[in-house]
Amino acid sequence: MSTDFTRRNLIRAGVAAAVGGPALYYGGRHLLLPPDYRSVLGAGETLSYSAQRLVTSNQSLAREFPRNQISKVAVVNGRAPTDEVYRSWLTSGFNGWRLEIEGAVARPSSFTLNDLKRMPAESHTILHACEQGWSFIAEWRGVRLSHLLELVQTQPGARYLVMFPIPNPQEHTGIVRLFWDSIDMADALHPQTLIAYGMNGGDLPPDHGAPVRLRMSRQLGYKNVKFLSRIVVTDNIEQFGTRGGPGTWYGGI
Repeated sequence: MSTDFTRRNLIRAGVAAAVGGPALYYGGRHLLLPPDYRSVLGAGETLSYSAQRLVTSNQSLAREFPRNQISKVAVVNGRAPTDEVYRSWLTSGFNGWRLEIEGAVARPSSFTLNDLKRMPAESHTILHACEQGWSFIAEWRGVRLSHLLELVQTQPGARYLVMFPIPNPQEHTGIVRLFWDSIDMADALHPQTLIAYGMNGGDLPPDHGAPVRLRMSRQLGYKNVKFLSRIVVTDNIEQFGTRGGPGTWYGGI
């Protein structure tokens, strides 16, 4: 074991010990504990999450860019499925696909792609930042997630939304991996959070998550689930098990 690696571990342990107790205490007192606060990185995660929520308004906006700054290359991280069902949907303009919203709502509902496109639409030209170090600017068009939540009437006490991609028969083949993830209600209701079906003036490309994807302005790229098919509103996300995606639960920027 290298000396540098040992030193890094000692530094991390010291930082965790210094901030861990106060962060967990303060986060718990103000109901600002992220779901993975018990994990190895729980202290830092709690500090980051609670500080973000306390320092910024739930309506604080991320920077938006003029369209002439849209990146010429939009990096793809995770290609579209290639199974027969997805190819059939793609060929038919996603006829037969529906976005289901269920759980702690008064009116569980499902929406076709055309249903979503008939709703009030808006566009945001924002930065897509990846935890791997790359980024690009793109214009995303869609319907506010908050609008859909108004339609299904979320119940009082609902705290999270669990976002599921389309069923993926290639999940264990190494060809394609589609991750589910979850967000809190603050990000779900944020005015720049879209269920996006368009990108840079056209339809959402398959490799970027067609037919629709989650598109948030204040979280890293891996939190913006692609190929969405189902949203569950809940006050308890632990029942869904361990999320399979990269990074920590909170990917705020």
